[in-house]
Amino acid sequence: MAANAISPPSLTTSSSSSKNLCFANKTVLLPTSSLSFSKTVGGPKLSNLTLKKRTLNSGKGFGVVKCMASGAPSVLPKALLFDCDGVLVDTEKDGHRISFNDTFAEKELGVTWDVDLYGELLKIGWLNSRMTAYFNKVGWPEKAPKSEEERKEFIAALHKRKTELFMALIEKKLLPLRPGVAKLIDQALGNAVKVAVCSTSNEKAVSAVVSFLLGPERAEKIQIYAGDVVPRKKPDPAIYLLAAETLGVEPSSCVVVEDSAIGLAAAKAAGMKCIVTKSGYTGDEDFVNADAVFDCIGDPPEERFDLAFCGSLLEKQYVS
Repeated sequence: MAANAISPPSLTTSSSSSKNLCFANKTVLLPTSSLSFSKTVGGPKLSNLTLKKRTLNSGKGFGVVKCMASGAPSVLPKALLFDCDGVLVDTEKDGHRISFNDTFAEKELGVTWDVDLYGELLKIGWLNSRMTAYFNKVGWPEKAPKSEEERKEFIAALHKRKTELFMALIEKKLLPLRPGVAKLIDQALGNAVKVAVCSTSNEKAVSAVVSFLLGPERAEKIQIYAGDVVPRKKPDPAIYLLAAETLGVEPSSCVVVEDSAIGLAAAKAAGMKCIVTKSGYTGDEDFVNADAVFDCIGDPPEERFDLAFCGSLLEKQYVS
């Protein structure tokens, strides 16, 4: 996409900027004890690290360390790659699911996907096949055609209408960006880091999210890889490998932001670093292979991580 004038803020890193870093399978917790020390982790020097005990939800949670970086990393990613649904916007429960149900109601199919059922369907990586898999399991609606070829056309028509309804939600800005998304993208663009969105969702729906919620100036600088741009969907790494090839960068120089185990598997299979920002449907998934795990990206003063942190992952992987 062509680039128009936009002046994102330059990346700054100071001793006053705090981060919440999550280590898989650790219970290291935080805020205000007087304990203070310096330590080098992943490249940049971390100073004034304070720790305080805090209770986590269940034994399966992630420990949290709040750290303050006193210097910029020596490397930044060549590309920052985002999933769309659940990463840019928490779209699944109140966006895609509602649009599917509205489509089913319009067509009088007698089908409703509740919150829990839709969570199970999300484990299927391609939106069209979610409908097919569901109908194959519970039975096709009475109004559905009988032949396999006609059913493919039927599913395609349903999905087209669902996308139209979903885009209407986005265009009305009824679903907000997740905290910190715009900030991190602005930091990347302001530091000549390439930005792309890589999603199995319909290309029109992804483009709508980027254009209407991130704005046209940012959208012109963001590449979109979505829908059927690759024949194999996540957890296959094809979409991330295509993005790296097209952007002209090495996979090992890319950092991916994902929200699901499927997306994490795709990113790691592509040889990329991957940060997970858990979403409404993915909090209990297994992210043991992630390079870092957070509840969101976050905006100041509740910022979890920034572009400098993404760069530090390329210097040294955070492990438990």
